Amino acid sequence: MCRNIRTLHNFEPAATSDEVHAAALQYVRKIAGTTKPSLANAKAFDSAVAEIAHSTQHLLDALVTNAPPKDREVEAEKRRARFEARG
Repeated sequence: MCRNIRTLHNFEPAATSDEVHAAALQYVRKIAGTTKPSLANAKAFDSAVAEIAHSTQHLLDALVTNAPPKDREVEAEKRRARFEARG
């Protein structure tokens, strides 16, 4: 599951709220050990996702770097190449 969490810092354009939410969701799924919580745990699960997404956005907003921004397509191609090499 955590393989799906992507680096979100230093991209142009910046990470979207959907990307931040997706990363938070993957993290909570990994920690909880489930992809879909029971009804009894849904509120806690959703709350954790929202809190982590919020904290993640604050972190991304606060990070600074001197490195040039990464290109999303180049990084996606690198991921595809690594996937093919594992294949």
